Amino acid sequence: MSAAGLLLLTGGRGQRLGGPKHLRPHPDGGTWGGHLVRVFGSVFPGCPMQVLGEGLPDRPDLAPIADPRAGPAVALRRWAALDRSHPPRWWIVACDQVRWTPETLEAWHAAAAAADPAAAHWVLARAGGRIQPLGGFLADPLVERLPGAGSASLLSLVEALPCLVLEAEGDPWLDVDTPEALEAFLEKRGTHAKPSSGINLDGSVRSRHKQP
Repeated sequence: MSAAGLLLLTGGRGQRLGGPKHLRPHPDGGTWGGHLVRVFGSVFPGCPMQVLGEGLPDRPDLAPIADPRAGPAVALRRWAALDRSHPPRWWIVACDQVRWTPETLEAWHAAAAAADPAAAHWVLARAGGRIQPLGGFLADPLVERLPGAGSASLLSLVEALPCLVLEAEGDPWLDVDTPEALEAFLEKRGTHAKPSSGINLDGSVRSRHKQP
C-alpha cells in the first residue's frame, strides 16, 4: 500500500505575483509546482500524485483535474467526488508553499503518522501563529465526507472534519503569495533571483497536539 498521496493545488491565478505561481521557476530546476512534485516523489516514490488546477509543463504526465475556480474548499470538494487511489492519507499542498524539502516533508509525515496512527484525522500544523489548512495530511477515509460538507471556506471545511493540530516551528507551511512575501523569502535564501527550496525541520515538529 502507498504510504501517502499528493494533491497539489495549482488553481490560483497568482495576480499579486504577476502570473500563475505554479509556473514560477525554481532554483533546483523546473517550476514551483514541479519542485513540490519532486519533493513528494523523493520521499514517497511510486505513490499516487494528482494536480488539482492547472497542469505543470515539467510534469506533463500528471493530467490536471479541473478546478472550478471558486476557492480551495470548493476545489477539494470537487476532487473528493471523483475516483481516486486510496493511500492512508493525502498531503494536500498549495503550489506556493515552496519551502518544502524532502527532509522537512519526511519529518512532517513522521510526526503526522505518530499523532494519527490509524489515519482517522486531518492532521494540520499550527505555524506562524495560525492553523495552516494546506500542507497537512488528510486521512483518506475522510475524503468521502468532503462533497457533503457544503462549505466554501477552507477553515470551515476543516472544522467539519475530525482534525488534529500539531504545534510546529519552521516555515514550510507558509505560502509565498505577495511581492513582500516573495522578497522576504528570497532574502532569507540569500538571493534575489530565484525562490528557495525550504528549510529543514530538524525535529521542530513537536508531538503535542490540540484540537483547533
